[in-house]
Amino acid sequence: MRQFTVPQFIDVEDKIIGPITTRQFLILLVCAIWIGICYSFFTFGLFLFIAVLSFAIFGTVAFVRVNGRPFHYFILNIIQTLKKPKLRIWNHKKTLNIQHESEIKHVEKNIMAPKKRRFSTSRLAELSLVVDTAGMYKEQNKSKIQREKVNG
Repeated sequence: MRQFTVPQFIDVEDKIIGPITTRQFLILLVCAIWIGICYSFFTFGLFLFIAVLSFAIFGTVAFVRVNGRPFHYFILNIIQTLKKPKLRIWNHKKTLNIQHESEIKHVEKNIMAPKKRRFSTSRLAELSLVVDTAGMYKEQNKSKIQREKVNG
């Protein structure tokens, strides 16, 4: 049997310039281009404010890790959670328009639980045979089952 080497540390990004990875380098490059554009369009005071703010934002996205994952995954997860939360809470008082606790008891009395269907033991045995054979066993005729119910 042939031996293969299994790659390890596949989640570690390649470093291109010292400790800076490709992703971090590209983010800092975009930041530098943005700051250059701001320098040519704004006055020096406004430029300085925008440059510091931009460097803080881009630096956070480039270097900060949350739970061992890059910061942009954290931002994407926040946006996804705000768009579609996973926890949904049903407030039955709101949907039934109930104002007082006494009305809850009145509503609970009026709601009837559905009745459970009872199967005979022969019907249960037949259903389990269908399940065990993965549907290969075909159920018997309805008339034969009806005769068994009448006789047994």
